[in-house]
Amino acid sequence: MGSLLVVTGPPGAGKSTVAAILASRAARSVLVEGDAFHGFLAEGRIPPWLPESNDQNHIVIQASAAASGAFVTGGYTTVFDGMIGPWFLEKFHAAAGIQVLDYVVLMPDVGTCRERVERRARASFSDLDATSKMHHEFASAELNDRHVISDVAPAQAIADEIEARQAAQQLRIAR
Repeated sequence: MGSLLVVTGPPGAGKSTVAAILASRAARSVLVEGDAFHGFLAEGRIPPWLPESNDQNHIVIQASAAASGAFVTGGYTTVFDGMIGPWFLEKFHAAAGIQVLDYVVLMPDVGTCRERVERRARASFSDLDATSKMHHEFASAELNDRHVISDVAPAQAIADEIEARQAAQQLRIAR
């Protein structure tokens, strides 16, 4: 059996960079990019930060979780990079079909997130108002501090911190 680490947070938090580093450190790993599952929606796609996207987001979360869980069951160290707020975590965990996962929320300040989104080379997501909205949603959610990293340290240092917390089982969530 492999393992699952969910790296989440608002846009511009550094999820993709940190998740890629973590996946590259394991001998047998998978990097599941959660945003790719929104890209599978061909027609009728609703931007996932809008309130009317809730039903769509539930389906996308189930699909991405099921894929992640399949890799874990297959023995892979699986790193999920995507927006799984604590309000969706239980649904994601159940759909993954595994008993235990690690969960970390990257939470730099909103200004840092907005700046990073603004300077992205690829414009897959560049909505600064949506960035602020999603940052606020994560910031106001009930999160245990052991799951939150708010440092704006280099990505390698954040990855090191995540690995240390994993080793101490501080990020662990069991069903």
